[in-house]
Amino acid sequence: MKGLRMPTSAPIGIVGGSGLYHLAAFTGAKEVRLDTPFGPPSDIYLQGDLAGVPVVFLPRHARGHKLLPSEIPHRANIHGFKQLGVRWIISISAVGSLQHDYSPGDVVLPDQFFDRTKGRVMDTFFGEGIVAHISFGDPISPELQEVLHAAAQAAGAKVHKGGTYVNIEGPQFSTRAESETYRSAGYAVVGMTNLVEAKLAREAQIAYATMAMVTDYDCWHPEHDSVTVEMVIGWLHKNTALAQNILIEAVPRVAALKEAKAHEALRYAILTAREHWPEATARKLAILLPTEKEPGEISE
Repeated sequence: MKGLRMPTSAPIGIVGGSGLYHLAAFTGAKEVRLDTPFGPPSDIYLQGDLAGVPVVFLPRHARGHKLLPSEIPHRANIHGFKQLGVRWIISISAVGSLQHDYSPGDVVLPDQFFDRTKGRVMDTFFGEGIVAHISFGDPISPELQEVLHAAAQAAGAKVHKGGTYVNIEGPQFSTRAESETYRSAGYAVVGMTNLVEAKLAREAQIAYATMAMVTDYDCWHPEHDSVTVEMVIGWLHKNTALAQNILIEAVPRVAALKEAKAHEALRYAILTAREHWPEATARKLAILLPTEKEPGEISE
């Protein structure tokens, strides 16, 4: 994988989380380096085949795990996926469990997010003269979540469908008071990265779903020690093989999907009349913006 090649279309994207920096089952993998209007992505994209299906892979924290949650260039990452023709993103994420029923080694497929960050990174492509407000009541693609659920079952995983992912600031883990608050609210898991990805994927009209791999009980569980990096790493090694087995089951199923609601997320979402779009901003967002006037588009 030393040489770079020109990007080709791959409708399925995979974001590798902590511990997942490459896919062992990849075949014919080639490196693709992209430039974006939002700077360089986390790493070079890897394009190849997984279970006989073309996919593109990007390690969220970069190979070697070099980026803090607050340092991840989410806009560049998602823009790069869009350039590569991605329409479906499977996001792998290491998380802490907030409930007794979710044990280390389990897989959770959240359908909601709760934001506990402090506005650390830009979470929209829009601004600079073009305003858009996407619908985000249901942030996870139900079509993609259903496929991941079936794939996890086929791979023999203990999988839980649904639940809320609490996105904390990081890089520190939660205090006990915070962890107890999230748990008492009934939230499922806690992590540091996925909410901004989900927002940007929706703006890019890419269907998105999280596959959360449980590594610990955060710090609330009275019979388990508070989460440590050592504890997380131990489960990361175990979860990596499981995650790849699920992906092998999932990718052919995703390839069979046709459309998702997320693929039309910008319909009626752009409020700025086309004649008022600043030329520089329109160029910057060209890959995201509709090329023709949408039904119901505001004009002035």
